[in-house]
Amino acid sequence: MPAFRLLRALGFLLGLAFFTPGCSAPGDFTPKPKGYNRIDLPPHAYQQLAPGHPYTFQYSRYAKVRRDSSYMAQPHWINVIYPQLHANVQITYMDVKHDPKVFNKLMEDARKLTAKHQIKATAIDESVIKTPNGMRVAIFELSGEVPSQFQFYTTDSTKHFFRGALYFPTATANDSLAPVIDYVKKDIVQMLNTLKYQ
Repeated sequence: MPAFRLLRALGFLLGLAFFTPGCSAPGDFTPKPKGYNRIDLPPHAYQQLAPGHPYTFQYSRYAKVRRDSSYMAQPHWINVIYPQLHANVQITYMDVKHDPKVFNKLMEDARKLTAKHQIKATAIDESVIKTPNGMRVAIFELSGEVPSQFQFYTTDSTKHFFRGALYFPTATANDSLAPVIDYVKKDIVQMLNTLKYQ
């Protein structure tokens, strides 16, 4: 009889241990790191911009070129749009017309357009690169939750003023966009390295 009671007690304890969920002390909770969606990026491949502008360059085969349709757009302003990545490189072009006043105004406008992001930018890194065609390009890389993370301009100060900015029309945090930003930046460098005026 005592052996039966002992077995019954052991069975009860084993059942209790089996059905009781494991738990840890309240202070042992560790939150999981925030995850981001995986973004599959295609290999870089390029095509030549169609004729019709006073400039030409190579741009991504995964992008589409559309005329700028904004109310202030000039004839040779275009958007290089990445439909799959929800990215847009806005290109503006102005003829300096050998006029120092026009040149100074364009330079001032380019600086203002970059500076307006200072409110949200945690940093703005400026650098100058020289392309294989001998052009000097001013590049601005912006950090923080800004709508434009990469801007640039190049000019010969007498005839051509070529400016661009990368935009993402999305509320996604820039940390999660980092791989896409780096991907499009490489395409922009290819664009600048192959830029020629007609």
